This record gives sequence, C-alpha cells and structure tokens, in this order.
Amino acid sequence: MIEDLYTPTQIELYERARHLAETVMRPVAAKYDVEQTYPWEVQHAIRDAGLSGVWIPEEYGGMGAGVLDLCIVVEEFSRACGGMGVGFAVNALGSFPILVGGTDEQKKRWLPPIASGEKLIAFGLSEKEAGSDAGSMKTLAERDGVEYVINGEKKWNTNGAVASFNTVFAVTNPERGARGISAFIVEDGTPGYRVGKHEDKMGIRAVPVVEIHLENCRVPASNLLGEAEGQGFKQAMITLDRARPGVAAQAVGLAQGALDLATEYTREREQFGQSVSAFQGIQWMLADMATQIEAARQLVHTAARTIDSGRKSISKISAMCKLMATDTAMKVTTDCVQLFGGYGYCKDYPIEKYMRDAKITQIYEGTNQIQRLVIARSLLREAAAAGK
Repeated sequence: MIEDLYTPTQIELYERARHLAETVMRPVAAKYDVEQTYPWEVQHAIRDAGLSGVWIPEEYGGMGAGVLDLCIVVEEFSRACGGMGVGFAVNALGSFPILVGGTDEQKKRWLPPIASGEKLIAFGLSEKEAGSDAGSMKTLAERDGVEYVINGEKKWNTNGAVASFNTVFAVTNPERGARGISAFIVEDGTPGYRVGKHEDKMGIRAVPVVEIHLENCRVPASNLLGEAEGQGFKQAMITLDRARPGVAAQAVGLAQGALDLATEYTREREQFGQSVSAFQGIQWMLADMATQIEAARQLVHTAARTIDSGRKSISKISAMCKLMATDTAMKVTTDCVQLFGGYGYCKDYPIEKYMRDAKITQIYEGTNQIQRLVIARSLLREAAAAGK
C-alpha cells in the first residue's frame, strides 16, 4: 500500500485486516476448503475486530466508511482465502439494497445487527433460468392484505445457508417486466422459506452457495424495500454497480496472494544448481504479474473512489475494474501454478486453491462477457451524445 494515497483510517483498516487474515484466516483456509463448512470462528474474529460494518453509516451502527475501505479489507482477506473474502463481502452485497432503497425505519431495523456482526445477510437475485438476464426472473410476490406471498426459487445464493436475512427479488407486477420487480427482506425461519441444494463448488468452498425455495412464504408488507413496488430491479442494478469493486478487490487479493507464494517458492527452489528465481524468464513472469496486479488494484481503487464521490454514472468504471481485476486474477494464479511446476498441481501446496478460487470472480455478479457489454454500450452512448 502506498500510504500517501490513503487516509490514516484506511491504513489502519488495512493493517487490522492484514493481521486478522494472517493470524486467523490463513491457518484454517485449507481446513475449510476440504470440509466445505462455514468458518464461524473467522466470522466471530471479524466481528470482534470491529470490521463487520465497514461500509454501513455510523448512524446505523457501522464505521461510516466507503466502498474503497471495503475493498481494502476484502483484498486483504482474499489474499489469505478467497472464500473467506467473499463470505465477508457478500454482507455488503446483501445490505446495499437496504442502503440505496430502504426507508429510514428499515435501515434502523436491519442494518445495525449486520454492522455489529450479530447477523449475516444474503442476496437473492439469480434463478436457474435468470442469471445474466435477471429481468426474466419468475419468482412471484402477490399482495394479500398486510402481507406478500412469495413463491419461487433462487439460485447461487451465497451465505444463504447461514444468513439471518436474505434480500429477495420477486415480480410483483408481471405485466411491467423488469419494472415490475420488487425487493423484500426475508428472515430465516419465516414459514415457507427453505434452504435447498448446497452446491459442491470448485473453489470458494469455505462459503456456502445454496438454492433458496420460497413456497407460499408470507412476509409483512413492511418488508418491501422502500415500501413501494417496482423499485427492485433498479435497486439491484445500483447494488451491483456498487458491489463489483468488491469482487474486483477479491480478485486482486487472490492474485497478490498467489504471487506472494510463487515469489517465495522460486527463491527457495533450485534447479540446474541455482535458484529458479535467477532465471531471466522467471523474473520476467514475476515482473509482469506484479505490474498487472498493481494496475488492477489502482483501477479498483479508482472505481471505488468514484462511487464514494457520489457520482451517479458509475456502471462503466465499475464494470471495467471487475473485468480487468478478475481476468488478471485468473491469469496470474494460473501462471503461479505454472511456476510451481508439478507441485502446483498438487494439494500439498496452497497455490492450486488460489486458481480454483479465482475462476468464480470472472462469473458471479455479472460475467465478464456482460461487463464487456456494459462497457461497450456506455462508450457508444457517450459517443452518440458527443456527436449531437
């Protein structure tokens, strides 16, 4: 971290997150990767370190910091374990809709327990037939007096098996398409709310990804975010724009963690009578990876600063940082496995886990193909506006 570019609070956050990652997360990362169970000891350590509500305003019990501060913490956590990094970051994803669309009463009700680390929250947007095309979702919420009755299924629900709250998006007016989608907070234990299949994943195995089944699930009308129908799709898109730098920060952390391991390994490994790191070809690989990581990091931080500035047009820069950082993570982790040779392909060394964890960053919260569409369409709109 170039300290002159960050505030004392951000530097302190970096140091606190780094210490927790190295002393709590790294020692148990392999264990939870094998067991594929939720690391409650890590969650409690995050809570005790006062990092649970970095992005939540002080008036609702959080630190009142911004997206940049969130990215700093996520990167350091992911540097030790990608799964634990996303397990932390998904609480921001789940709570951003409350921040951007909830009433003050709703914020006071649901944000403080998230900020304190007492409760976790998930984000229920995707469905089996509605992934990149979220507007085609089928989950239906029908008004019945002072309640809504929700029926449908949600797919790829990260933290859904352990979260106390789930931000669920459902259609309240099928005739309006995406403008007929609304967002609800559904609490664990609500009749008709059921956790289904647990995905057996390639990577990020320390965090549960599940299906959520909603079967005549009744929630109070007061759980409708913003207490107005038809705002859900807009809330989801704003949320994703704000959350993508967090995914990008996860990717940067994975890339940096992999490079750390590869640098040390090439220093210690000897072939042909000398350290592997003495070979120019290896040095060039290390140099290229370090440069790519730093470039990605600075783009992530630029995107985060842009969001924190309050600028409304953030879709392009948010997509750019997600695209660049996650593609960088996949390339860097793959190259680091190559530097380990045959050992990189074995679980005796942790490097293969970084490659497995990195892949999902190119897929979730909008595939990188979708990010390219967002960027290109933004460029074309800007060009058209400039030509008028």
